[in-house]
Amino acid sequence: MDQQTYNYEKIAKAIEFIVANAKEQPSLFDVAEEVNISQFHFQRVFSEWAGVSPKKFLQYITAGYLKEKIRESANLTELAELAGLSSQSRVYDHFTSIEAVTPQEFRSSGKGLAIRYGYHETPFGNCFLAVTERGICAMAFVDADSKEDQLIRLAKKWHYAEITADQEVTAPYIRRIFSADKKSLEKLPLLVQGTNFQLKVWEALLNIPNGAVTTYQQIANSIGHPGAVRAVGTAVGDNPVAYLIPCHRVIRKEGILGEYRWGSLRKKALIGWEAAHHNEE
Repeated sequence: MDQQTYNYEKIAKAIEFIVANAKEQPSLFDVAEEVNISQFHFQRVFSEWAGVSPKKFLQYITAGYLKEKIRESANLTELAELAGLSSQSRVYDHFTSIEAVTPQEFRSSGKGLAIRYGYHETPFGNCFLAVTERGICAMAFVDADSKEDQLIRLAKKWHYAEITADQEVTAPYIRRIFSADKKSLEKLPLLVQGTNFQLKVWEALLNIPNGAVTTYQQIANSIGHPGAVRAVGTAVGDNPVAYLIPCHRVIRKEGILGEYRWGSLRKKALIGWEAAHHNEE
């Protein structure tokens, strides 16, 4: 197992334990013992990953904190514009651009398109990444049981494309995606298949700044379909590019994180990690 993946699995297990025992406020020793590593080593690994202590990390995924963040994000467009004025902000709309396939390309299921894919370690476990000359067409977090599922899903969606494993092609994308300084990079283009409604939802997700969260209702309002909350939820769940299209930042209005296509525990890790890094900056 890669060291980064090993560390993430220990961290994820620690987050699960901390959340489950939040009322008892477990000590650093208790958490380290739960994940079966020394207290000193755990403190170093967790702090290097999150930038904060486990105790402070927990504050960023509590319902009270998240409800306050929801109130702050009532107007997504305004929030993104304000965040863009800050030199410390990293708004993915400034880092990622979406291109939709044409209706003809959609019908031809990728005919004439060359797709290269690979599996890579990230701060949130292993991921599957697929790219074309026009941009990233798929990204998903995976474990040992779901690695092949993502390839099968890709082959079904892009049925007539030439699909080849090539980690040398995909590795530079991973380095860019998880770079510490995205401001110095050109936009990462995405090439996606989706309905007009799905595209509106995915573009709205790009307006959620790093460290912020919103609700399904707020997304529905922002795209001009306030009554389509359930359809928004479906479109969020159909997001083809994990992390870059930040569907993990959409939570329930009660401040509850809810489910996530790539695991509810990973959603806690993502939101807490982003909030910790954003606030520390």
